[in-house]
Amino acid sequence: MIVSLDQPGQWLAHFNPLCDDLRRAATPVAVMDAVGHATLGLVGPGLLTINAWHAASGEIQRLWSSDPAAYPVGGKKVKGDTAWTRQLLVRGEVFVGEGDEALAAVFDDIAVIRGLGLNGVVNVPLCAGGRVIGTFNYLAQVDTWTAEDITALSMLGQLAMPAVAALTAAPAP
Repeated sequence: MIVSLDQPGQWLAHFNPLCDDLRRAATPVAVMDAVGHATLGLVGPGLLTINAWHAASGEIQRLWSSDPAAYPVGGKKVKGDTAWTRQLLVRGEVFVGEGDEALAAVFDDIAVIRGLGLNGVVNVPLCAGGRVIGTFNYLAQVDTWTAEDITALSMLGQLAMPAVAALTAAPAP
């Protein structure tokens, strides 16, 4: 799935421009734009969303989307107590889903996902201060995720975390 990253030059070809874009990013949205576009360039075609997690209300809110027609910014979902929620949003562990059955078990919008031709997901928790504040979600047409895919997505997700933190910070009293 991922562009071959066997050689350091491959990483540099993608991360140097991203670092330049991040240095110029003046807003949290500009940071997410930079990370989002780099992710799609590095990992390949798919759907990327960056979400805020509001633990008190059990709600996920979309902050950025590579496909705003199917997954618009501002969209919200209430997440109940499930194995997926406990793994990703409570324990802060990456979730890897491979195949239609795995996705159907955790996503209530599976019809939309199927309609986009996607059958694999990597959900990366974005943590600050020891708690999950958001998620970095990449879906693609892939049968099996490689360790390189998961590592790259985890690293890219962490670059989006400060933007999510800035957008979800509680207003000063």
